[in-house]
Amino acid sequence: MGIEIERKFLVDHKQWQQLPKPAGIKMQQGYMVNEDDRTIRLRIADKQAYLTFKSGTTGISRNEYEYEIPFNEATDLFAQFVKSGLEKTRYCITYATKLWEVDVFEGDNEGLVVAEIELDSEDEQFEHPPWVTIEVSGDGRYYNSSLSTHPFKNW
Repeated sequence: MGIEIERKFLVDHKQWQQLPKPAGIKMQQGYMVNEDDRTIRLRIADKQAYLTFKSGTTGISRNEYEYEIPFNEATDLFAQFVKSGLEKTRYCITYATKLWEVDVFEGDNEGLVVAEIELDSEDEQFEHPPWVTIEVSGDGRYYNSSLSTHPFKNW
């Protein structure tokens, strides 16, 4: 069993625009199960696909199981079983030895930019990049599963 310990932060748009960035990865995410205490997510990123099972969150931790699946099966599953979804471009940036995943949302969530960092423990200390602002880890509106059904444009 894998445990995901993750913190989320909003990103300063002006600083983000000026920041040199690596190439982003376009992602399409869909949810087959999207409940408060569990999700089943299908992610297509370039020509790779993943099926992910997540439990409900306790603090900033939750159980997570992720499996790579064949791309052609993922596109079929997406068409047949996905109830809600979203699109985004992900940028992976290392800052002070930690990997930050910055998601620039598209479609109904356009204008939202969220940075995530995975930690080894809930109390792990880390350095904040200058381009992150408010922490939103405990705000369920910023979960991708929530954004798929209650998009940013409707806030």
